[in-house]
Amino acid sequence: MTRVRPGGLALGAALLVALLLLAAWHVTQGTTQLGATELLGWLGGERGDSAIILESRLPRTAAAIVVGLALGAAGYAMQTITGNPLASPDTLAVNGGAGAAIALAAVLGVSLPGLGGAALAFAGGIVAALAVVAIGRGRGSTTQMVLVGTALALALQSVSTVAIILAEQETAGLYAWGVGRLSQNGMGTVAQLLPLVLLGIAALLLLARRLDVLALGEEAATTIGVGVGRLRLTTLVAAVALAAAAVAIAGPIGFVGLAAPIVVRLLAARVPGAARHVVAIPLAALSGAVLVVASDVLLRFVLGGIRSMDVPTGVVTSLVGAACIIVLARSMAGAAESESMTVLGSRTLAARAWLPIAVTAVLLAALAVGAVLLGDRMLLLGDVANWLAGRAGDAVRVTLDTRTPRVVAAVLAGVALALSGALVQAVARNALADPYLLGVAGGAGLGAIGVITLVPAAAGWLVAGGALAGGAAVGALVIALVGWHRLGTLRLVLTGLALSAGTAALTSMLIVVTDPYNRAKAIVWLAGSTYGRGVEDVVPVAVTIVVAVLALVWMHRDLDLAQLDESTPRLLGVRLPRVQVVALVLAVALASTAVAAIGVVAFVGLVAPHAARALVGARHRVLLPLAALLGGSLTLLADTLGRTLIAPAQLPAGVMTALVGIPYFIWLVLQAGRSR
Repeated sequence: MTRVRPGGLALGAALLVALLLLAAWHVTQGTTQLGATELLGWLGGERGDSAIILESRLPRTAAAIVVGLALGAAGYAMQTITGNPLASPDTLAVNGGAGAAIALAAVLGVSLPGLGGAALAFAGGIVAALAVVAIGRGRGSTTQMVLVGTALALALQSVSTVAIILAEQETAGLYAWGVGRLSQNGMGTVAQLLPLVLLGIAALLLLARRLDVLALGEEAATTIGVGVGRLRLTTLVAAVALAAAAVAIAGPIGFVGLAAPIVVRLLAARVPGAARHVVAIPLAALSGAVLVVASDVLLRFVLGGIRSMDVPTGVVTSLVGAACIIVLARSMAGAAESESMTVLGSRTLAARAWLPIAVTAVLLAALAVGAVLLGDRMLLLGDVANWLAGRAGDAVRVTLDTRTPRVVAAVLAGVALALSGALVQAVARNALADPYLLGVAGGAGLGAIGVITLVPAAAGWLVAGGALAGGAAVGALVIALVGWHRLGTLRLVLTGLALSAGTAALTSMLIVVTDPYNRAKAIVWLAGSTYGRGVEDVVPVAVTIVVAVLALVWMHRDLDLAQLDESTPRLLGVRLPRVQVVALVLAVALASTAVAAIGVVAFVGLVAPHAARALVGARHRVLLPLAALLGGSLTLLADTLGRTLIAPAQLPAGVMTALVGIPYFIWLVLQAGRSR
C-alpha cells in the first residue's frame, strides 16, 4: 500500500480550504445582492434565496470546480507521459480538437446518445492528441511537440471559425463558448459529467505507481517491466476523457491544464513525497479547481455582476497560462537551441532570380483581375471598363466601389506581412520567426480593436496608430523577455506564441464586453478579413510600404551580412545594432499597418519569405521583391477564395492562409528537429 507523507496531506488540505473559501465567495457574486449572511442563512435552512443559489450560483460554481479538477489532473498526466513540462490539453491540441468536433456537430446536426457532447469532444480530442504526439516526437521533441501542437490547435480553431460562419443559427453563442464560459443552465450537464471526471481521476490514480517509474525515464521503466507504450496510451485516453468532459461543460478554458501542474511541480520540489503521482495528481486537480474558481471570482469582482456574465472565464486563465509559458521558455531544455536559417538547405530552385520574380508579378496581376471580377456578384471585363469610364450602372458601380478597396487592401497587407517576416527572420536569424508567431500581429490587433472600441467611428490613420502602438509594445516586450542575443533561439517562438495567446484573449474580452453580438467585428480582428475595407484603411499600409522600400534599397546588403552571425558584419564595418534596430522598427510598422488594414492574418510572414528564399536564395536584393509579390499573391488568393467559395457568405482570409501556413510551419519545425 502506498503511504502518503504528511507534507502532501497538508498541502492538499491547504488547497482544499482555499477552494472552499473561494467557492463560498464565488456563490455570493452575481447580479443579485447576496452576501455571506444570506449564504449562511441558506445553509441553515432558510429558503428565501434558495432559487437564486440553486438555479444560478451553485451550477456555475460547480462547473468551475469540476472543470478545474478535470483539466488539472489531465495536464499533469500529459506532462508525465510526454516528458514535456509544456504539455497540456491546449498545447497538445486536445481542447482544439474537442472544440472543433462539437462545432462541426452543431453545424451538421449530429448528436450522440448518452454523454452527447462529451463523446464528441473525446473523439476530436483523442485524434488531435495522437496526431501531435506522432508528429512531434523525435530529437528536440520537448519544444517540437509544443510547436506542432500549437499549430494544429490553430488549424482546428480555424475549423471552428468556419463552422460559426457557415451556420450562424446553429452555432449561436459558440464564439464565447469557444473561449471558455462557465455559465450553466442548471446542474444537468455538470451532474451528468461529474462521474466521468471522477472515473478519469480514479483511473490515473490506479496508474500512479507505473507513472512514477515512467517519470524516471523510458529505459528505467522498460527495464523494470513496465509496458511503456500501453501505459502511455491508457494514460492519454484517461487524460483526454477528462479534458473532453471539461470542454463539454464550459468550452475550451485555456491553459488550466498547463498552469496547475506547474504550480504542483514547483511545490513538490519543496514538499517531501508530493512528487509521487498518487499525491501529485489530486494536488494538480485541486490546483486546477482553485485556478478556475479564482479566475472567475477575479473576473466577477473586477467587472461586476452583469458585465462579467458576458466575459468568458477562459480569458483570465489564458493570461495565466501565457505567463507560465514565458517563464518556462526561459529555463526548459531545448528552448535555447538556435534555429538556423539553413533548415531549407542552401540550394535554390531557380538558376536566374529574375524569372520567378517576373512570373510571380504576372501571377499577382492575374489574381488581381480575377479578384475584381469574382465574388458574390460575377462581373465581366467590360463592366470594369465601364466603371473606370464612369458609365457603369448602379449595381456594377456599387459592387466595384466596395470590392476594389478590398483587393487593394489584401495585396498591400500581404506585401507588408511578407516584408515584415523577411526582416524579422534576417535579424533574429530564426527560421521560425514571423510577425504572427512573435505576437506582434496579435498586439497590433489588440491596439486596433482598442481604438475602435473607444472611438467606434475610427478609421485610417487612427486605427493604424493604435495597431502600431500595440505591435510595438508587444515587440519590445518579446525582445525584453527573450534577450537581444537570444533572438535566434526557440525561446523567441515560445515567448511569441504565449504573447499571441494573451493578446487574443484580451481582444476576445474587448469584443465580448463592448460588442458581443457583432460577429463580423470578431471575425475581422481575430481571423483576418477585408470585409468593409475602404480607401482610407489602405493608405497607412501603402505609405509604410513606400517608406520601407526606400529604406531597404539602402540597407539590403547590410541585411545579407546581419543574417549570417554577430562577428562578420562587424569585421566588414557594418554597424550591426543600428541595422537590427532599423529592421525591427520597419518590421513592426509593416505588420501593424497590415493588421490595421485587414485584421490578424497568420503565417503569410512565414511562408512567403521562406518560399522566396527557396527560389532565389538569401540575397535580400532579390529575396525581398519576390517575398513581397508572393505575400501579396497569397493574401489576395485567400481573400478571393473566401469571398467566392460560399458566396454570399464569406470565409476570413486568415482561415484560408492557415490552410497553407500551418502544414508548412509543422514541416519547418520537423526539418529543424532533424537538423539538430
